[in-house]
Amino acid sequence: MHRSRLAGFIIDCRTDDLDGAATFWGRALGLEPNRSSGDPEDSGYIPFHREDPNDINIEVQRVEHDSRVHLDIETDNVEAEVERLLGIGAKVVKRIHTWCVMEAPTGHRFCVVRASSSKFAQEATVWP
Repeated sequence: MHRSRLAGFIIDCRTDDLDGAATFWGRALGLEPNRSSGDPEDSGYIPFHREDPNDINIEVQRVEHDSRVHLDIETDNVEAEVERLLGIGAKVVKRIHTWCVMEAPTGHRFCVVRASSSKFAQEATVWP
């Protein structure tokens, strides 16, 4: 048994100016960029400030592929969730650190990531 739920939307930006991308999308969405923590692993991401830490996550991410928007599914068991999604037609594109990039049968890319919301256990769907 494991649980999963929609974690958020990631705005993939093929850009050398991630700060500029965060400024644009922050103004477009009425959100305040939350600049990097200084951790080198976080350098390619700028999340937006959320009043409630359980709100859906929205962030910009520097990428090498074409710009697009993808969603993240958070789970308490990445491998079990990947297997569940493979069983309904998704495929693995790439495993990165602690998460997995997948592709739906429709061609849409998404990521399966570790759960981080404090209300995850109460709000996630339980899968056998």
